[in-house]
Amino acid sequence: MQSYLSCKTWCGYCKSVKKLFSELNVSYKVIELDEESDGGEIQSTLKEWTGQSIVPNVFIGGKHIGGSDAIMEKHRAGKLVPLLAEAGAIANAFAQL
Repeated sequence: MQSYLSCKTWCGYCKSVKKLFSELNVSYKVIELDEESDGGEIQSTLKEWTGQSIVPNVFIGGKHIGGSDAIMEKHRAGKLVPLLAEAGAIANAFAQL
């Protein structure tokens, strides 16, 4: 698995990214911070690492990409699917182009 999302179950932005990833058949893991006993600590650590305190916090191929705005911008620009394919997080990438 090469894509990770830190999310909160109630967050509309998280739901949008998860929906897009599902539509693109992305292989990804979600960490729902509001369901983890140490979710607050995880979010604090992610903020230290990335400078981003909001969710979703998206990583593809081990690289921090950003939040939902960054993902949607990359998708509109045609850069998301190639990024996911390069990371091995999407099958049949050419069918998505």
